[in-house]
Amino acid sequence: MAWVPAESAVEELMPRLLPVEPCDLTEGFDPSIPPRTPQEYLRRVQIEAAQCPDVVVAQIDPKKLKRKQSVNISLSGCQPAPEGYSPTLQWQQQQVAQFSTVRQSVNRHRSHWKSQQLDSNVTMPTSEDEEGWKKFCLGERLCSEGAIRPTKNESPGIDYIEIGFPPLLSIVSRMNQATVTSVLEYLSNWFGERDFTPELGRWLYALLACLEKPLLPEAHSLIRQLARRCSEVRLLVDSKDDERVPALNLLICLVSRYFDQRDLADEPS
Repeated sequence: MAWVPAESAVEELMPRLLPVEPCDLTEGFDPSIPPRTPQEYLRRVQIEAAQCPDVVVAQIDPKKLKRKQSVNISLSGCQPAPEGYSPTLQWQQQQVAQFSTVRQSVNRHRSHWKSQQLDSNVTMPTSEDEEGWKKFCLGERLCSEGAIRPTKNESPGIDYIEIGFPPLLSIVSRMNQATVTSVLEYLSNWFGERDFTPELGRWLYALLACLEKPLLPEAHSLIRQLARRCSEVRLLVDSKDDERVPALNLLICLVSRYFDQRDLADEPS
């Protein structure tokens, strides 16, 4: 007796790509035995397809979903640099060339640095741990409500838990693209409400050096947000000789000229 699936009527509504003759599968049919003929194989495919449910509901763990699922790409540009703050075109071109060399070096030696053992005091947070990454990169002292507590002098060594770990190659080489993008988002969020610091600048530069091209939409939005925030902070700097100005100019330059966001570029002074 031939086995005829109940959903055969539904199957007839779909175009047949291959002609399949009716296959007489007796009651002793054992699906665990390999098919003996091409026709029997194709018929088994039909049977398996007929046994699939019409509607499948995915089991999604809400905890694994990121808080921000939508990506909004703003087309607004950066704030124009105050008079005398904008870098020259030659300076911008030099920074792009040097940055390109750094990226090539990171990619070339990634396997070597990834194989190096981290110090015992280095524990990298998981990709989803936003607060953990902020403290890891910037230090607990800087992340404690934005207040800067007095530095402890009890230990002669450097307390990286307190001041944050630098973006060593042995650390950033272990970060995949998902982690790079996530940490870039975490630090950009922190920067969106606070002033620029050297610790932040070092990590932003390192993350951009690890960011692969072509950019994913989320990374595209993040770096544009970063450049705009740099231009906003630059407006608040009282003197063009402030050490934050060249650092902010550098980040704007890399986003606009290396990552091809030309509408954000500074007009040469």
